[in-house]
Amino acid sequence: MHRRFLPIVALLLCAIFAAPAQANFKVGMADQNAAMFDSPRFKALKIKRVRYLVPYDWFKIASTTAEVTNFMDRARADRIEVLVHFTAKRGCYANGRYSRGRSCRAPTARTYRKGFLRFRSKFPSAKTFGVWNEANHASQPTFKKPRRAARYFLTARAACRSCKFVAADLLDATNMERWMAGFNSVAKGRGRIFGLHNYGDVNRKRTQGTTRMLRLVPGEVWLTETGGILAFKPAFPRSQRRQANRTKNMFRLANKYDRRAGGRRSRITRLYNYQWTGVPRNFGFDAGLVNPNGSARKAYNTFKKLARRYDR
Repeated sequence: MHRRFLPIVALLLCAIFAAPAQANFKVGMADQNAAMFDSPRFKALKIKRVRYLVPYDWFKIASTTAEVTNFMDRARADRIEVLVHFTAKRGCYANGRYSRGRSCRAPTARTYRKGFLRFRSKFPSAKTFGVWNEANHASQPTFKKPRRAARYFLTARAACRSCKFVAADLLDATNMERWMAGFNSVAKGRGRIFGLHNYGDVNRKRTQGTTRMLRLVPGEVWLTETGGILAFKPAFPRSQRRQANRTKNMFRLANKYDRRAGGRRSRITRLYNYQWTGVPRNFGFDAGLVNPNGSARKAYNTFKKLARRYDR
C-alpha cells in the first residue's frame, strides 16, 4: 500500500517545489480620463484600483472641481479604490515643464492641509493618498524642497490617522538619495510606503533605479507610475511591439523584487500602469494601452494576461 502511494507523493512534491514563487502585488491603472470606466476593455480587466492626480488647490477652479468629482464618483460607483495623488496646481504645467512663477511655487504646509481636509470632507470614502507626485523631479516645486514635502506628509498623516499614505513619490533619477536625506531629516522615518516611477528600468531593461530605491527606503514600495512606452521621441520611436515587450518586462521586474526569500517581507506591493488612454500621434509621450478611439494595442493583451497572473 505504501509503495503505491510513494510515486504519487513524489510527483506532488516535485510539483510544489518546481512551482514558481507566487506574486504578491496588486495591479492598478493610472489615468486622468474618467471615460476609462465606460470602456468594455477596461471592464474586462476587472481592475479594482486606480491612481488619479489631483491639484492641491483642486477646489478653487469650478471646472477642476467638476472633473475631480466626476472621476471620484465614477470610481466609487464601480467600487474601485482611488490612490489620490496630489500635485501642482493646474495651469503650472505647460510645454513639458512647470512654471517657476510665484503662483506656481510649492504651497505652505498650511495651504496643503486646507486642500487635503476639503478633499476628505467631500470624498470621505477616499482613504489612500500620495502626498506629492514625482516630488524629486526638476519640473516640480518640491524638487529643491524635500523638507517641505515631508511637512506635507506629516500634516496629512496627522489629519487622517485611518488613511494610507505614499509618503514620498520619486522618479528613478540621480538625486534620489540626496532628496530622501532631506525628506527624512523632517519625516524622521515615519513613512511606511514609498512610490517609484521606474520607466527607465522598465523600458531600457535594467534594474538599477528600482534596486537603489529598495535600498534607500524601508517598508513597502509602490510602482505608482510605470509602463511600457509606445512613443517618446527621440529615445523611443513609435512601436507597439516594443511597448508590449516592455509591458511584459514591467511585470517581470516587479515580480523579481516581490518574491519572498529567507522569510523577508515582499517589498514591491503595488503596480499602477500608466496609462490607459492613448494620445494622437503628434503628442510627445504615449504609453496608452488603447488607442484614442478605444481600440486595443498589442500591449493591452499582454497587460490583461499578466495582470491576471500576478495580481494577488
